Amino acid sequence: MNRDFIGAILQLNAEKNLPKEQLVRTVEDAIQSAYRRVQPGYEDVCVTLDIDTGRIRVFRARRVVSEVEDPLTEWTTAEAQAHKPDAVIGDLVEYEELDPDHFGRVGAQVAGQVIRQRLRDAERDNVYDEFAHREGEIITGTVSRVEPRGVILDLGKAEAVLAAGDQSASEHYRIGQHVKAFVLEVRRTPRGPVIAVSRTHKSFLRRMFELEVPEIGNGSVEIKAIAREAGSRSKVAVTSRQPGLDPVGATVGQRGGRVQAVVAELGGEKIDVIPWSEDTAVFVANALSPAQVVGVEIREEERVATVTVPERMLSLAIGREGQNARLAAKLTGWRIDIRSDQAPRPEPARSEEHTSELQSLAYLVCRLLLEKK
Repeated sequence: MNRDFIGAILQLNAEKNLPKEQLVRTVEDAIQSAYRRVQPGYEDVCVTLDIDTGRIRVFRARRVVSEVEDPLTEWTTAEAQAHKPDAVIGDLVEYEELDPDHFGRVGAQVAGQVIRQRLRDAERDNVYDEFAHREGEIITGTVSRVEPRGVILDLGKAEAVLAAGDQSASEHYRIGQHVKAFVLEVRRTPRGPVIAVSRTHKSFLRRMFELEVPEIGNGSVEIKAIAREAGSRSKVAVTSRQPGLDPVGATVGQRGGRVQAVVAELGGEKIDVIPWSEDTAVFVANALSPAQVVGVEIREEERVATVTVPERMLSLAIGREGQNARLAAKLTGWRIDIRSDQAPRPEPARSEEHTSELQSLAYLVCRLLLEKK
């Protein structure tokens, strides 16, 4: 059995790329488990495997303990010293050697099944360990399937699920398309790790800027806040940690090249890059860009900022369906009340003579309607 068995194990090792030590432990545990299935009462069986020579050693041994809880796998010191005079608590004492060649055909089949299952479990664990530390990072996958639950991305050793709620409404996916996504979560399941990714999370936008803007990647420029409505528009507040470095200019890039690269990856989503400020009034005014602001009044207790803008800028400050003001509020964390710098025009007063004429006209209309009846 050894030659064919070890050959199959080595082939699996090459295919699955599992560490040799992990492979040895997996096979030993599997054969041990199989022995216990086909040989009742052999709960204390132990197995060692020499992967280089292919030699499998099977023996029975029990652990030395101060108080026996499992009599099928444990011994007291006195019982152990009957087989090994110098045995102490904690030792594993061997007392019977078994011939692995007498394992039998049924035992070999059971062992093979157990080993295959253990190897699949080990492979899943390796994939999980490989991707678990990548939560919060960007990965690139290839669209393999488009299902009702979402888009399935092939990552090579694993698959990622881009759920419908994590897709931008303006994007469409096709089989074979390369897609970048933000890793939200990696979960263990009986069928292997499940990797949940997103393209709408605001951290996806942050990571994209870290990739495209070296100053953000190395920490010279810091992204302080992000407000995003995926597929439509985003606002990004940046500040510089290096004296003399323009954070907005570094983020936007020459002729807008850097920010345009991010816009292209996001399918044309508009991005406003604004300077962050410790002064709340200044930050709120910047957040309403591209609208110009005349003044900002801050009410700390209510966390309300009353912003005054020129009459011609009122619609721009509010934005289509209130989007600009809404994103500015998310970015700053303040409720923003936008007002025009011009007082509303009073309605012209109606003279008594004009009122009397309207009443006469209304009386005549009523008379004509009554006569027609």
